[in-house]
Amino acid sequence: MTDVRVNPYLNFPGNCREAFALYAQVLEAEISFLITMGESPMADQVPPENHDHICHISLEAEGLVLMGSDCPPDQYDKPQGTIINVQTQTAARAEEIFTALSDGGETRMPMEETFWAERFGMCIDRFGVPWMVNCDKPMP
Repeated sequence: MTDVRVNPYLNFPGNCREAFALYAQVLEAEISFLITMGESPMADQVPPENHDHICHISLEAEGLVLMGSDCPPDQYDKPQGTIINVQTQTAARAEEIFTALSDGGETRMPMEETFWAERFGMCIDRFGVPWMVNCDKPMP
């Protein structure tokens, strides 16, 4: 076992709290850490209207760690070139997750059977984060 773990870290232009509330619900995970800009050591360097923005948040469940924060809107870049993949054990769970993540967003590839998967779909959620949801077929 390695001592290295890769955890996706998502940036948002001010709606991180709302996004992570959705992700916690959909992924059946718990917020394990949350600190706002106003609670951080740099609170006096942040405009008061941004004190409720997220400085750092961590969401955890078995096999999952997802982190994120808000950044100043003028420093926010829309995600490009990266997709968060969710792997499920059942087609029903894949459908459920895809439906929730794509609600209010954009479906890039509808949830369907593919040559490798019982169910596979791609979407961009209403926060602008790209996702793939996958339930593999058994290997031959």
